[in-house]
Amino acid sequence: MRRRRTWPVHLTLGGVAAVMLVPFYWVLKTSVTGENIFAYPPSLIPRQPHLFYFVDVWYYIPFVRFLWNSVVVSLLVVAANLACNALAGYALTQPFRGKGAIILLLLSCMIIPFQATIVPAYLITKELGLLDSRLGLALPLSSTIVNIFVFKASFDAVPRSLIDAARIDGLREWQILCRVMLPLSTSAVATNVILSFIWSWNSFLWPLIIIRSEAMHTLPLGLSTFLSYLENTTGALYAFSILVLAPGILLFLLEQRRFIEGLTSGATKG
Repeated sequence: MRRRRTWPVHLTLGGVAAVMLVPFYWVLKTSVTGENIFAYPPSLIPRQPHLFYFVDVWYYIPFVRFLWNSVVVSLLVVAANLACNALAGYALTQPFRGKGAIILLLLSCMIIPFQATIVPAYLITKELGLLDSRLGLALPLSSTIVNIFVFKASFDAVPRSLIDAARIDGLREWQILCRVMLPLSTSAVATNVILSFIWSWNSFLWPLIIIRSEAMHTLPLGLSTFLSYLENTTGALYAFSILVLAPGILLFLLEQRRFIEGLTSGATKG
């Protein structure tokens, strides 16, 4: 009976998902055929698909170097986010004077776009001597407010009696965080990993500002300059786009259940 009531919702959501996947399918189809995207009437089924354009991307540009830069920067960002956000989230679960003001301040900072802080971020990075470096690329994304509150919501759901028992056993606060809180908050960890990885992997404006040499280009920067390597490269450009999008999509598909749990953790507490 319940399935009969929910099938219209599932059918509607399936139709919306199909519509949203059409652009991605079009990019994928063009990347394996190189067909004219302005042809009319458009063909929905690929004709004579091949992987030549993916080979062109690998051969004609320093794709491996761009990929390595993106991987290193993303791993730095993910590691920094896990460390900084977990510490901040755990601190916000503890009672202390001024806690409400700090939470309000963090929530207020969420409305400030990164573009508004990019000048001071650039000046700080310059003073630290981190321009045109992977560490400089990772620095502004080393902690994010959204991920702090994801950890806080997950930590709030842990029974206080368990934390008190750990303190009675002689564990220090950092040991409680590492041995008790994080193992019980795998969904929050997965959410932090996915969000920080995607934000870093897709970052374009910040690398565009601080990177000077081509050797330090990440994949988004490489994609923006790709047309300078080859002419009439619609198929190759779309192949490059697929290669840039694939890691983020794959990571989300692998961890989507924990990702959703992490975003909704604490929503039904009590």
